[in-house]
Amino acid sequence: MDDTAALLQLLAAVRDGQTSPEEALRRIGERELSVGDAATLLSADGPAFARIDHHRAQRCGFPEVVYAPGKTADQVVAVALEILRRSKRLLITRVDATQRGALREALSDAVFHDRARAVTVVRDEVTACGRVAILSAGTADEPVAEEARVTAETMGVRAEAHYDCGVAGLHRLLGALPALRAADAIVVAAGMEGALPSVVGGLVDVPLIAVPTSVGYGASFEGVAPLLTMLNSCAAGVGVVNIDNGFGAGYLAATIARRAARGAVGAGSDTGSKTGSGSSPPPTV
Repeated sequence: MDDTAALLQLLAAVRDGQTSPEEALRRIGERELSVGDAATLLSADGPAFARIDHHRAQRCGFPEVVYAPGKTADQVVAVALEILRRSKRLLITRVDATQRGALREALSDAVFHDRARAVTVVRDEVTACGRVAILSAGTADEPVAEEARVTAETMGVRAEAHYDCGVAGLHRLLGALPALRAADAIVVAAGMEGALPSVVGGLVDVPLIAVPTSVGYGASFEGVAPLLTMLNSCAAGVGVVNIDNGFGAGYLAATIARRAARGAVGAGSDTGSKTGSGSSPPPTV
């Protein structure tokens, strides 16, 4: 039983007179429901190597995400299994070939997103809500853009990709404009000089998250040049995440989209009709 179900069960017991409020408070205080608790995982030779924040989904709306670099394949598998013991969704980013092979053996229902270098598990059925548009300047930026797309979709948000729309051929951007303007948030991944977010920001009234990528020749300084361009954008409504941080951009965009969908549902209930891009509240996963 996860924390939400256990807490609802305890509250129902208080309501029905089966448990006193004092007893409920004691049980929560003793972390019987593991509110804010952490599970300790032990490595093969004894010392703890990870503490899983099982309450992350309750606080932030999504379970703890696993960053694979720096972990052994066995550690990644152990963390993944522990998260799935209490959650129905899992996202692992920047997975290498060895880790991918170990996860394939351990998780029969895992989905491998090779271009995004990510692995996901989804064991619940929810209606996607909100809408995020993912834009890349060039094909070389797609791994970062795909990481953003996979992140947003795993968080329960509809994500629509539009790739290879860079400033060297602005006519390619025009076909994507209707979808960009209908989105709740936009992610734009660009390397080289990083000009695309400023261009898009001047065409839409949608929150835009710019992702500088490490794509480009020497003077792009492995993403520093597009990072500075994006930070100095003359277009309003543009925020910037770190170099190659597709995960951070996708997570932020999904959070915005989910809030927008929740607001649309609330407005619909007040007026008797549903409006906006989302027709259902964001899922709790």
